[in-house]
Amino acid sequence: MSLRVLCAMSGGVDSSVAAARLVSQGHEVIGVTLHLWDYPDDGSVKGRCCAPEDLHDARRVADKLGIFHYTYDRRAEFEQTVVGPFVEAYLKGVTPSPCVSCNRGVKLRELLQVADDLGADLIATGHYARVERELEPPRLLRARDLRKDQSYFLHMLPPETLRRLVFPLGDASKDEVRQHALALGLPGASKGESQELCFVPSGRYDELVSQRAAERIRPGLIVDEAGRTLGEHGGIHRFTLGQRRNLGVATGQRSYVVRVDPESHQVQLGPRERLLAHGAQVPLATLAPDVQLPLRCEVAVRYRGTPVRAYVERWGESGLSLRFAEPVLAVVPGQYAVLYDGDRVLGGGAIAEALLEDGAPTQAAQHEAATQREAATQREAAAQHEASGP
Repeated sequence: MSLRVLCAMSGGVDSSVAAARLVSQGHEVIGVTLHLWDYPDDGSVKGRCCAPEDLHDARRVADKLGIFHYTYDRRAEFEQTVVGPFVEAYLKGVTPSPCVSCNRGVKLRELLQVADDLGADLIATGHYARVERELEPPRLLRARDLRKDQSYFLHMLPPETLRRLVFPLGDASKDEVRQHALALGLPGASKGESQELCFVPSGRYDELVSQRAAERIRPGLIVDEAGRTLGEHGGIHRFTLGQRRNLGVATGQRSYVVRVDPESHQVQLGPRERLLAHGAQVPLATLAPDVQLPLRCEVAVRYRGTPVRAYVERWGESGLSLRFAEPVLAVVPGQYAVLYDGDRVLGGGAIAEALLEDGAPTQAAQHEAATQREAATQREAAAQHEASGP
């Protein structure tokens, strides 16, 4: 059955092939590019989402496929929802996962609105993931190519969104997608993949934070486990839990960042063993509606991290307490714990704190839980106000 499908097109190989596959299936495809971030149009930045040549390539691909293409300016939304919170997180000693915020709060939210405006039945993206829309509730699944699986970034999608989502690349490998693009002669078919965040092409997150929040950055001490001073640093935004390189001091042994304290601005170094966690606290989680707690499942605590067996139970009103079957290295606050049952994604949420030993949640984790619940309440109120109109 032919449907009107809105396809997100970034100008990259994946989204271009996703659009081409939909066209070949006989659907009426409308290409949409969300303009999220600006780069200088001087060729200094290449191969990044939102780079100038990518926007041009998206339009060229649409022309080759014979489909309509529209570009929507969503830079303000991206700044407010993704970039601003990203900077704030690093200032608090937390390592964020901005791609989750982008997918949830900008890309899919805006695409659904545009789809409604254009009368599209479904929306499609170039994500490597799958969705079983014929089931109730619909199920989000990992991609066939686990090396490229991106379901981690989509774990929070509600059933009403999954019912309208199509992932044309979910059953394909990256090599197959590349060959398909070359065979069709699609513009940009041979371009490389972006390995960094679209708004930090250099990979230097600390430089972005320094540029945007210079007046709020404070120097501090680098200490060892006993509290002895090893050196000084120019800001905790330069460090993340588990970091081993670019520490700024020489300890005579292999050392890792084992603690970042936003109150004292201290960075503590220690051995690898100090990073082994037995569990984690997730104060605000999103789960598929048919998931019942407690349960045993697999949990990934970072993108492309190997899922480990865990026991999951309710923590507080809307949080999760995770207990791993075996110790996990570097469970980092700000990253997401995503739950899996085989290929199925059950849900997940942002990690507030790793549990280095069995016991009750720490005061810091409880404070983070309250903060995230308050933020969620504010987001819900804002969404209801927006939906009610003027």
